[in-house]
Amino acid sequence: MFFEFGIKDIIDIVLVALTLFYVYRLMKESRSLNVFMGILVFVVFWLVVSQVLEMKLLGSILDKLVSVGVIALIILFQEDIRKFLYNLGGHQRMRALRRLFSSAEKKQNPEQLKQIIMPIVMACMSMSKKKVGALIVIQRATPLDDIVATGEQIDARISQQLIENIFFKNSPLHDGAMIISRQRIKAAGCILPVSHSLDIPKELGLRHRAALGITHESDCIAIVVSEETGSISVAIRSDFQLRLSAEKLESILTQELA
Repeated sequence: MFFEFGIKDIIDIVLVALTLFYVYRLMKESRSLNVFMGILVFVVFWLVVSQVLEMKLLGSILDKLVSVGVIALIILFQEDIRKFLYNLGGHQRMRALRRLFSSAEKKQNPEQLKQIIMPIVMACMSMSKKKVGALIVIQRATPLDDIVATGEQIDARISQQLIENIFFKNSPLHDGAMIISRQRIKAAGCILPVSHSLDIPKELGLRHRAALGITHESDCIAIVVSEETGSISVAIRSDFQLRLSAEKLESILTQELA
């Protein structure tokens, strides 16, 4: 039986292939590759039974399983689906389109920006010299109210002394993350989602995984001071910049927050 094969069919095949490849990568990162392969085998078997062999009874049973299975997969992989949709909406072109239609986004006043950035930079450098571990998350467009709710509410002015006191080794809040939002320290001791990415270097600890995890789900900036080495790192858009100097940290924050 002959059928026409045109440009739309080529586009269709390419789009399906790209979708499967992206899902494969997503499942591999979340260590669910075996589940993905099992689903793929089941879908191929269902297509062969219902479309090629046209077995009505077995095909109808598999149809019911597929319809229920879609809902089950959404529940099972809700975090991965959320990450996929966030990455899609957070793409560079999407952000440019959002800025085009949003009149609310305004550039920070340089003086106000300096008052936010310098206490953070000075605190990070001081903690780096003393090898005091710290995790600071700066909120941008995406709200972090659910993360703030996991810690202790502070709502204080940003200051170097307060940041260092919160992350002091004997402080009850030093293990969690500090959330900075709208030029205020909103909360401390907050719990962040941990990234399970296999690409993170083994020498990086749980703070770094938490910093990367929160940037998977929002457009925030996460600053980490290592307790073991004292090195300063920044996670932005699911990517790390490691071993930063004071000048480099200030430059990154100024560029990103402006």
